Amino acid sequence: LDPYKPLVSDKKPVVIEAFQMLCPGCVSHGLPQVQRVRRIFGEEEVAVLGLHTVFEHHAAMTPVALEAFLHEYRIAFPVAVDRAGPAGDPIPQTMRAYALQGTPTLCLIDARGHLRHRHFGQANDLAIGAQIAWLMAEADAPGA
Repeated sequence: LDPYKPLVSDKKPVVIEAFQMLCPGCVSHGLPQVQRVRRIFGEEEVAVLGLHTVFEHHAAMTPVALEAFLHEYRIAFPVAVDRAGPAGDPIPQTMRAYALQGTPTLCLIDARGHLRHRHFGQANDLAIGAQIAWLMAEADAPGA
């Protein structure tokens, strides 16, 4: 994902949950929250994506382990795997490009593809819902 190139998804907001499968906050807060977002708003209104961004415990984060994790936690939205950083840099490319502080991080992208909000750690459901609704209203506005 390139933060300088707009990410557009059929003129609707995009929610990206950056997570690691060994991150307790991701498992207990971040992923359940984004699953609620997907359930409440629906695919036709909001695109939901996961981003498995690994900056520690690299050896344990294999594709097979991720596949099992996604199955076990019933993650039903698409999940991308962040590309590793340059040699010697433990920070993955998208994590660095979006200036993510860690995981879990929830990113809200407007219908024009611009990063509008970034929430590190546990975010309030009501605040996230209001921000998504605002982005949906903007997308539906005449001339959007």
